Amino acid sequence: MRLEDFDNDEDKVIQDRLKQRTWNEIKTNDSWAIFKIMSEFVNGYEAMGRIGPCVSIFGSARTKPEDKYYQLAEKIAYKISKAGYGVITGGGPGIMEAGNKGAHLGGGISVGLNIELPFEQHFNPYIDHDKNLNFDYFFVRKVMFVKYSQGFVVMPGGFGTLDEMFEAITLIQTKKIGKFPIILVGVEFWSGLIEWVKTVLVEKMHTVSPEDLNLFKIVDTEDEVVEALDKFYKKYDLSPNF
Repeated sequence: MRLEDFDNDEDKVIQDRLKQRTWNEIKTNDSWAIFKIMSEFVNGYEAMGRIGPCVSIFGSARTKPEDKYYQLAEKIAYKISKAGYGVITGGGPGIMEAGNKGAHLGGGISVGLNIELPFEQHFNPYIDHDKNLNFDYFFVRKVMFVKYSQGFVVMPGGFGTLDEMFEAITLIQTKKIGKFPIILVGVEFWSGLIEWVKTVLVEKMHTVSPEDLNLFKIVDTEDEVVEALDKFYKKYDLSPNF
């Protein structure tokens, strides 16, 4: 089909991206993209390398300020900052905004790792002005989250939140990074998924080892989050993950 035969703009974009390109066009575009990727890594490393121990908070960009999980994320970030950790979020609205707001109110470091998206994403006003980083590439941004985080606090969210959570679990499971606390907040939200992991992946399909369920913890309150972080780091010294 020709480009003009498609009915909507999304189909036209897909067709345009899939149209046949010569090998030279592909090779040239990929070569130049390397420099953009390198620049994002360099800028990220230089900015994040000056920041002390931080905890990343993940969750939905769609969560409203009146939602109980927004308010809980704000309390968690406040207590985390008072415990001496900085807070890293994806820099956008929703749970991310709540995390940065709590860190800001607690007088702690408030970092935002923003990304260009066609909807939902815009940076929130609670990020420290010198710690608001922008990325074009998801995978570069993910490296920053993992490399400079001493723990993940995972609030209720969508596909992006699940992606970050399972990638962190996978990296620890495969020993590609050092172990750090992964804390899922909201028993009501997470219990169905974890029960499926246990009954289907562990017990029925045997695609996950039973001990892998110990790589994360589910809690319901801000005090439990801080307690889990402190308990972990009484046993291990703070250090970069890789």
